[in-house]
Amino acid sequence: MNETNLLIEAFKNTIYKVAGHGKRNIQILKDVLHEVDGQTDSDVYGNGKIIEEFQAKMAAYLGKETAVFFPSGTMAQQIALRIWCDKKGLKKVAYHPLCHLEIHEEGGLKELHHIEPVLLAGKDRLIELDDVLNMNEEIACLLLELPQREIGGQLPDYETLEEISSYCREKGIKLHLDGARLPEILPYYQKSAAEVCSLFDSVYISFYKGIGGIAGAILAGDKAFTEESKVWKRRHGGDLISLYPYIVSSNYYFDEKLPKMQQYYNNAKELAELFNSCHAISTMPLVPVSNMFHVHYQGPKEQVESVLVELYELTGVGLTSYLREAIDGTCNYEVSVGDQYATLPKEKVKQVFQLLDEKMKRFNII
Repeated sequence: MNETNLLIEAFKNTIYKVAGHGKRNIQILKDVLHEVDGQTDSDVYGNGKIIEEFQAKMAAYLGKETAVFFPSGTMAQQIALRIWCDKKGLKKVAYHPLCHLEIHEEGGLKELHHIEPVLLAGKDRLIELDDVLNMNEEIACLLLELPQREIGGQLPDYETLEEISSYCREKGIKLHLDGARLPEILPYYQKSAAEVCSLFDSVYISFYKGIGGIAGAILAGDKAFTEESKVWKRRHGGDLISLYPYIVSSNYYFDEKLPKMQQYYNNAKELAELFNSCHAISTMPLVPVSNMFHVHYQGPKEQVESVLVELYELTGVGLTSYLREAIDGTCNYEVSVGDQYATLPKEKVKQVFQLLDEKMKRFNII
């Protein structure tokens, strides 16, 4: 068995997991259905009380006129950008080089919609106002991802968002929010979802990340936009006969997790400080701005894996099941803090980071 498989197995065998909400299994749905009246009518091809009420609830939360439930964010966002491009008669959009549409969707935006992306900023930093002001290309829409996941969940300051929004409206550029993790950033900005979304023409949020549901997404905007999105949803095959398992789980976990976002944020800052206290380990950002961040180990992947396997066996605490190898010979992984961190006994937390610090020093990782 290679080192990577050993790490996976060792992680599975730990008693405590530091990140996330817990194991993703069918119990997630069983817990929800226990609370639902079995005689409740399902939705049918996007219609019915169960979907319409949830869409109205999400529109109100986001401060938008209307909202549409989608089975996936990938579908929702491609459709949003297609609508804005068609409206302007220009098939060009701008976004970050590490945007989800650019690196995780097999070129779907280009292949399915023939939309050309304009990449803004460097891969290691956020899009800033100057990047938008100095664009040489005319575009129909600018997409901003908050937080920018692939660089540790970084966020621009709120004033920058306001300035970008104002410029886009002045120039007739639509502004779309990839808000997959929108609820998770609100404690940092100290703003409501509606306040943040007021800066954008359209917004997408996810229900399986920080919310912890099964799957599903909401796309919100004005009525003309959402009505057109329904047409594209049908064209994409997103109008399943019924979506209620996703809807009821999204609704249930949205209500359960939303009041905990401040706690997750506080716990993320505490956890990042513990990592940063260890030898040859740092977080990106140094101080998290949401419940997520990246952990960077200044050592080769194989060596760090052996450290973690030994740590898991000694403490019963699992930090991660994987490591990503960087081109400079170091390694890293992503942390998203959820319900599990609060269940860790404080003495276990102290033990695991004391041992981690000692082991990183012992392996002479500098």
